[in-house]
Amino acid sequence: MTSPISDQDIYFFREGTHQRLWEVLGAHLTPEGCHFSVWAPNARDVSVIGDWNDWDGRVHPMQMRGESGVWELFVPGVKENAHYKFELHDQHGHLRVKSDPMAVYGQHGAATASLTFDLKRYRWSDGEWMQRRSQADLYHSPMSIYEVHPGSWKRNMNDGGRWLSYRELADDLIPYVKGLGFTHIELMGIAEHPFDGSWGYQVTGYYAPTSRFGNPDEFREFVDRCHQNGIGVILDWVPGHFPKDDHGLAKFDGSALYEHADPRQGEHMDWGTLIFNYGRTEVKNFLVANALYWLDQFHIDGLRVDAVASMLYLDYSRNAGEWVPNYLGGRENLDAIAFMRELNSMCYANHPGTTIIAEESTAWGGVSRPVSTGGLGFGFKWNMGWMNDSLRYMQKEPVHRKYHHGEASFSMIYAYDENFILVLSHDEVVHGKGSLVNKMPGDRWQKFANLRMFLAWMWMHPGKKLLFMGGEFGQWNEWKHDASLDWHLFLGEEHSGLQRLVKDLNHLYTSRKALHAWDHEAGGFFWLDANDAEGSVFAFARTSPDGDKVYVLVNATPVPRKGYRAGVADAGSYRELLNTDAPIYAGSGVSAGAGFQAQDVPWQGQPWSIVVDLPPLGVLVLGR
Repeated sequence: MTSPISDQDIYFFREGTHQRLWEVLGAHLTPEGCHFSVWAPNARDVSVIGDWNDWDGRVHPMQMRGESGVWELFVPGVKENAHYKFELHDQHGHLRVKSDPMAVYGQHGAATASLTFDLKRYRWSDGEWMQRRSQADLYHSPMSIYEVHPGSWKRNMNDGGRWLSYRELADDLIPYVKGLGFTHIELMGIAEHPFDGSWGYQVTGYYAPTSRFGNPDEFREFVDRCHQNGIGVILDWVPGHFPKDDHGLAKFDGSALYEHADPRQGEHMDWGTLIFNYGRTEVKNFLVANALYWLDQFHIDGLRVDAVASMLYLDYSRNAGEWVPNYLGGRENLDAIAFMRELNSMCYANHPGTTIIAEESTAWGGVSRPVSTGGLGFGFKWNMGWMNDSLRYMQKEPVHRKYHHGEASFSMIYAYDENFILVLSHDEVVHGKGSLVNKMPGDRWQKFANLRMFLAWMWMHPGKKLLFMGGEFGQWNEWKHDASLDWHLFLGEEHSGLQRLVKDLNHLYTSRKALHAWDHEAGGFFWLDANDAEGSVFAFARTSPDGDKVYVLVNATPVPRKGYRAGVADAGSYRELLNTDAPIYAGSGVSAGAGFQAQDVPWQGQPWSIVVDLPPLGVLVLGR
């Protein structure tokens, strides 16, 4: 049979520019059988083994395509869902049995075979969404993300506590997220990974949606149904490292093929994982094409790139003498920087309306600035600084917060340096850190009041939003990857009240342009009073290009502030848009009042002012 791999395919792959690599390498079914191909340039010989040949490497030896390093073979009679691997002998004759790096379907856990699967069969029903997406302006639109670990969001307790399937998740998760008003779901752990305890961050099957929850088309159906319900889907994507599992990419053909040979460059000691060699053209192609694959074949709306800092710095988590400087003598990983710029450029050029998000924890400049101006080219960056400062402030007893006032307002100093997403992610509720509600000081009532205040403050602050599952209803225990969230907590009014607040926050955030249209431009925010440390009160306003204004008053103490005067820009009457102390949120019911007429009294730099009562440990949102 004529090879489906053309000489031009080989040329583009070796050059590192093949944009549809998944159509060339891997396993491709035809009516007559299956064509297998794999890149293993330093192998002495390669065979394809599977359940059709009793896993005997003598039966189906492959042939190398010239000097390309690509081995291929057509095997007649192989059908869909056949189990297979590649058997390789390295240059020293040592035997290696590897899963297919380009497999689109595979086993998970202790069983690690790749599976043949036909990706050409699925018919999408999200054309309207895809058309809108191609013209979307994400920077001036609301983005409120619900971060989900699919294996622990909810379990089927009627069937031994098993994972929900992709279809069951679609039935339960989509209406839940839609009902709460989130605009996006971000999924952890979708690419195939053997170890549940890695949460999906130690990937062995970069092109395979995990079979824990179903097959690739069932995952497509999940995404399709999200889009039909107006919800975008973001995937966690992990190009920063990969595990050493025998069946995976490590020493694939006996050589350091995907990784660096020198452990000072090629290994993360903290995680016990290996680092991709971003300077090797074929490796860079493998990763860039993988990002394009998810956007193209699964209609994914965005990728959140994990651990960007670990790629940027050659000395990341290393002591002196444990790393190799770049050719200029510096600590920057120039190959990784070039890779990220190419990644972002290619994704945005091929898939308008999608976004690539950086989890980057340092002060590296220009992470979310265009490549053309010297930036890395990401669409957004997680705001780790806001997260750390805000959580540290919120964990203080209210009586001590006046001594830490600047920590809570400091984020506005750099709020527009990047296109930020404010995040309260899974990393903040594991490893003994406690759940969000348990981080809050005080008795039970104060814990929930503090959390309501904190979430409302976050939603009113400039930047897009991300909240990890369970935070929306006050999950009492910290997150466990191998158990369901504590849904029984809805027996308590504080939990249902908090959930109602998150729903109302999303509605307010998405419906008022002042709260999202200028999330990334300084004109969208102005302080009324950032310096009331003694009262632990923060007063600010959000505005939009069409003149919409929303006023936000935060009282970070349990003492109600009677008769608080707040400056406003315009005459007229004002009303309460949201009060986190309202009884519907299980608050104490201190109300600012039914309505307020602006008084001709200049205050806080504004020509008019209103007088309101501030609720304890509360956020008051006002508008005309």
